[in-house]
Amino acid sequence: MRNGDLTYLELPGLDGGLFFVPLGGCGEIGMNLNLYGCDGRWLMVDCGVTFGDQSMPGVDVIMADPDFIVGHKDRLEGLIITHAHEDHLGAVGYLLPQLGCPIFTTPYTAEFLRQKLKETKLQNTAQITEVPLSGHVDLGPFSVDFISLTHSIPEPNALAIRTPYGTLLHTGDWKFDPDPLIGETANFEKLTALGNEGVLALVGDSTNVFSEGEAGSESEVRQSLRQLFSSCDGRIAVTCFASNLARLESIALAAEANGRQVFLVGPSLWRIIETARKTGYLSDKLSFHQPGKASTLERNRVLYICTGSQGEGRAALSRIALGQHRDVALEEGDVVVFSSRVIPGNEKAILKVQNLLARQGIDIVTNRDHFVHVSGHPARDEMQRMYQLVRPKIAIPVHGEHLHMRAHVELANACQVSKTVLVENGDVVRLAPDDSGVIGEVWAGRVAWDGGRVIPFWDSALKDRKRIFYNGSVVVSLVIDSGFQLASAPTVSILGLPDPTDGGEVNMEERVQRAFELLPRRTRAEDGSVEGAVRQCIRRLFIREQDRKPLTHVHIARI
Repeated sequence: MRNGDLTYLELPGLDGGLFFVPLGGCGEIGMNLNLYGCDGRWLMVDCGVTFGDQSMPGVDVIMADPDFIVGHKDRLEGLIITHAHEDHLGAVGYLLPQLGCPIFTTPYTAEFLRQKLKETKLQNTAQITEVPLSGHVDLGPFSVDFISLTHSIPEPNALAIRTPYGTLLHTGDWKFDPDPLIGETANFEKLTALGNEGVLALVGDSTNVFSEGEAGSESEVRQSLRQLFSSCDGRIAVTCFASNLARLESIALAAEANGRQVFLVGPSLWRIIETARKTGYLSDKLSFHQPGKASTLERNRVLYICTGSQGEGRAALSRIALGQHRDVALEEGDVVVFSSRVIPGNEKAILKVQNLLARQGIDIVTNRDHFVHVSGHPARDEMQRMYQLVRPKIAIPVHGEHLHMRAHVELANACQVSKTVLVENGDVVRLAPDDSGVIGEVWAGRVAWDGGRVIPFWDSALKDRKRIFYNGSVVVSLVIDSGFQLASAPTVSILGLPDPTDGGEVNMEERVQRAFELLPRRTRAEDGSVEGAVRQCIRRLFIREQDRKPLTHVHIARI
């Protein structure tokens, strides 16, 4: 059921009480979009993207469908962005025209968002309010405190959302890094005070639930990179998450300590550097250069930082591996360092890039070979500590695949949380005043940014493209005269498939002509009937010979 048909009457009680509705980010990593409802008013937390793969050809950006809240945007108080990662704010530039709501976030994220909004020409129309670190905003029935945590980006925030029914803690992405290098450490004082005050529910990150111990500190990676670079003789290319500013700084300082200049390869890296300098998180003393200038240096004085740690086809590292980058070429004896984790689902793409590099004699270094990465998400000991500090009555795992979320439920139970609620995208969770639990569901589909506009996944253009990608297509043209006979032989064009009649006694055109001639004369006057008969002929042939169902278009011209 689409939300266009959904009203509050179909979910009785939404006008009274406290609710949580995730539209994206549950059962998946990415596309985070969360809604909190209180007495008929709504607060959105995060609005992110994930990136396309072969399951949807030609689509680069995928988002949660906001249709439910767009249908009730007059009740939407605002959008709070917890931090500046694409899976938490990347959809704002595409969905904001539909939402039409004010945005609240801390200074670094606000500046990053302004840069992003230039892509869709919304930088001058978006209403962005900067909230100071550890700041506060009141939005209708929601009184929200920002709580500084640590992550792999400056200014990650948890949100203490106070309502007449109780206080909620939305953790966002976080960990407890004692030495994050850039930005503040976690605000344990606020978390402790929040726990003492009483927390109704914690809605929390599940990404790293299978990792024992603690995630580790960014400062330890900095020392390890300096040691690694000292052992390399050729060029070094490091790929990491572009948003990990502390890692970029660590790479640059380790390169400088080893007499290397740093060249940035990928526009998103330059965007991060610009944002960091505008907000005071990065010194002007660190030098970064355009990659075309590296050709004048000896190999042992060059270090590239490249986008593409997840094997993205259009990113810098993939183009370098294919020998298609205009400014960067690597050769035998050079080293590529993957200073990042593998996001589930990207394994094949990453291995493809690594194999392309290995064939050229380029050495590959990952976290299996050397300590080059720490996660930005909490491992089990940190998650347990969070529960000990906050002591919520209810735990709702989000931001993870189903295995992560189920393991998070078990961890919360072990931490003696009274109740856990396992949710799917679209579930309506009542938190108060009655017993908590899932009471219904709303539409929670997917939309894509394609052709300069937002289109739903069920759009015929995407469905047809996917079908063509996997099953090919066939185009048939018929010219029918006034006597309802074929004026000339049919033409058949087959795209992406071998001709199933190749080498046979009767070719494809003859089969189409036979199907037409079997139609009664009066039926030939109806375009729909002719198209149906030809499609059925094509369909039967390809299913029998190739077990394929190509997308078939029949063009009819009458003279």
